[in-house]
Amino acid sequence: MSLSPLRVAVVGSGPAGFYAADALLKSEDPPVEVDVIDRLPTPWGLVRLGVAPDHENIKAVSRAFEKIAARPGFRFFGNVEVGETVSHEDLLRLYDAVVYTVGAQTDRRLGIPGEDLPGSWAATEFVAWYNGHPDFQQHGFDLTHERAVVIGNGNVAIDCARMLALTAEELASTDTTPEAIEAIVGAGVREIVMLGRRGPVQAAFTPPELKELGELAGADVAVDSAALELDPASAHALDEDRERARRNYELLEEYAGRAPEGKPRRIVLRFLTSPVAILGDGKVEAVEVVQNELVEEGGRIVARPTGETETIPAGIVLRSVGYKGVPLPGVPFDERSGTIPNDRGRVEGAERTYVAGWIKRGPSGVIGTNKKDATETVELLLEDARAGGLQASERGDLAALLEERGAPFVEYAGWQAIDAAERSAGEPLGRPRVKLTSWEGLLETGRRITR
Repeated sequence: MSLSPLRVAVVGSGPAGFYAADALLKSEDPPVEVDVIDRLPTPWGLVRLGVAPDHENIKAVSRAFEKIAARPGFRFFGNVEVGETVSHEDLLRLYDAVVYTVGAQTDRRLGIPGEDLPGSWAATEFVAWYNGHPDFQQHGFDLTHERAVVIGNGNVAIDCARMLALTAEELASTDTTPEAIEAIVGAGVREIVMLGRRGPVQAAFTPPELKELGELAGADVAVDSAALELDPASAHALDEDRERARRNYELLEEYAGRAPEGKPRRIVLRFLTSPVAILGDGKVEAVEVVQNELVEEGGRIVARPTGETETIPAGIVLRSVGYKGVPLPGVPFDERSGTIPNDRGRVEGAERTYVAGWIKRGPSGVIGTNKKDATETVELLLEDARAGGLQASERGDLAALLEERGAPFVEYAGWQAIDAAERSAGEPLGRPRVKLTSWEGLLETGRRITR
């Protein structure tokens, strides 16, 4: 067994990063020390800043990450951006290996006219805003209009629709930012229309999220029963998928048969509908959509426009058609897939460099999917280490380099101070936490803990 610990930098502190750190720290041959690096002063990635605030049970996975962080050999460096504060070359000089787990940080584009009109937002921006991401607190989401359109048929789209429909009472026990709560509760939005380009059987949302829509205190759910009439290919697909698609379809049938209860807001689920343009004079005023039909092409069911169009008046549009990775300076990147090119986690064309999570495979799966994914990557990394293929050129210390450069960073104890401050602020209000949402507030609290 090697006595000298392998030193690995994990860039990104979301689930993939912590699962990678866990697998590395469990290694005995060789033993491993792990530094987890994040651009933000806070860890957990989308568990903190992407999971809907009313899904506190999902956020509870962070307790497992806390146990990983408590293990010997673990360090956290927040407020350190690779490509700005330090370079990829710096990391290769300091560490025997680098694992990128930076996720998919931007949104996919629709590629239609009017996409950039004021009032047209990526769902990622809306989610980051209500979750307290410090980069998105200056965004002004105008919710005074009567109708919002959410483009997309996945769980993020459902999260956006549901958040817009929550009542003051439903929001009161969450960690939604106070500013977002005030905006949502006081919004003029009365109808939220969710557009899916394919049919109900192909919808990407999952049954628990769809079921939640029907349990909202302040919103009816509307589904046109005609939209549930299936073409032969979809009917066959429904027979093949007895779990997700079947349960989704049964829920949609239930919603289609419900009489409206006259709740103050309404969520309308539409299928076989694609946006072709976002319309407006200087701001969003409507969405032009086309009706689709489903056809089989190459063994796949795809949506084809019929030419039948419609204009839906709306004052705000949230585009939820997928996340996409962004390139890192000095690291190979595949623009088409939005991932770092790799073979099971080994980055192609870069020495001692690995990937896990969405930047490895694309934005798919649930939080737990990242565990198997990260373990696969770490097994290859350790295999390379045992073969003598991993060795840093200098093996210096990141803390010393950052101090030399005058770059302030937040250690794990600093994050614990942020966490404690947020929980203390939330406790008297009956909320899990009230988040610090400015860079200044986060850094001031996180940097009170000195080395």
